[in-house]
Amino acid sequence: MSMRSKERHARLLEALNAGEIDVDDLARRFDVSASTVRRDLQHLSRNNAVRRTYGGAILTGQAAETTLEQRLAVQGKEKQAIARVAIDLIADGDTLILDAGSTVAAFGRLLLRRRLRIITNNLALLPFLAKAPSIELVVLGGTLRATSMSTIGPLAHESLRRMTADRAVMSADGVVNKRGLCEADLEQVALKSLMMEQAKEVIVLADASKLGRAEQIAWASLPPRWTLVTDSGASPEQRQHLADAGARVIVATP
Repeated sequence: MSMRSKERHARLLEALNAGEIDVDDLARRFDVSASTVRRDLQHLSRNNAVRRTYGGAILTGQAAETTLEQRLAVQGKEKQAIARVAIDLIADGDTLILDAGSTVAAFGRLLLRRRLRIITNNLALLPFLAKAPSIELVVLGGTLRATSMSTIGPLAHESLRRMTADRAVMSADGVVNKRGLCEADLEQVALKSLMMEQAKEVIVLADASKLGRAEQIAWASLPPRWTLVTDSGASPEQRQHLADAGARVIVATP
């Protein structure tokens, strides 16, 4: 499957979060043929992400979650730009907690030449970080969450409570002023909350499409002071709202 197809599938799921949408509407939105949209919906239907209807499709569950592979394809240039800027916030010798998520995965792949101690539940990063001789890697155990290729649950909590870090580098499905990090379930936000509690500083990596987004059901509150690295698609109003919520906002240009 091409990167373009993966991105379109992720965007189709986002569009369907609004409810049932007609094939012709989707074709116009994504500037593709109706037959391409039908093939995409058939693929998503085989994976149980959507249920086909006459002339369109609906989600099989509320706010269906895209896979890590699909999320890596969406806003790819923006995520890479965010990762490159965020590297400058890290000092050699730091202990980092790295969250799961596609933007943190892009960030983690840039750390291979740094001297760091990394604590993470982000299993997608392990093949890259394991190659770095100057990184001490601590992997949080727990229950596998296949959509994000991460671990969650009591085992991850028990390990993390015994450790502290200089910085926690976080991701989210949404970042909302005065509410925090939006995620799909309570187990995710419980671990994210603990990650932020165990670190002296919190850095959130989120492209502009995540700002103000509140489609999911669970929330992790942010500390009074934190850093947001986003991209130039963030509007001045969005930046100001998050600054009002305690964020130091850094904008990366793709």
